[in-house]
Amino acid sequence: MQDDIFNRAAPHGLHCTSTENIDPGNSSMARQDVTLAALRADLRRFAAARDWQQFHTPKNLAMALCVEAAELLERFQWLTPDESARLDARRRRAVADEIADVLLYLTRLADVLKIDPLAAARRKLRANARKYPVARARGNARKYSEL
Repeated sequence: MQDDIFNRAAPHGLHCTSTENIDPGNSSMARQDVTLAALRADLRRFAAARDWQQFHTPKNLAMALCVEAAELLERFQWLTPDESARLDARRRRAVADEIADVLLYLTRLADVLKIDPLAAARRKLRANARKYPVARARGNARKYSEL
């Protein structure tokens, strides 16, 4: 993120503009130099410049995160599974924007609650590996309690 985004007016929320370079026809992601720590710091500055910390309570951020996740879901509403896997450039960009909104709110929520999201994700992945052992879970979508 560039420093000037912190001082520009934003319509609402944590919506930031990125200069990402994603080729819609290429499934591999370009390596980004942005770290989670840098994103967290950018979001802190973004909120501070607008005096939004007062609104960034865990409840408000969790609610906003759910709204953004619903907006992401809406981008796939009524698409067939095949259509959802082959988005045109316009839809792919819209989905990328919604994914960004979800990531921004999730990152801000984790920061406000002082939770390391990467450590939490690693811990959860280990727990899921125990719940879904490869020998029993491979090739089916049943819940762990039904394996």
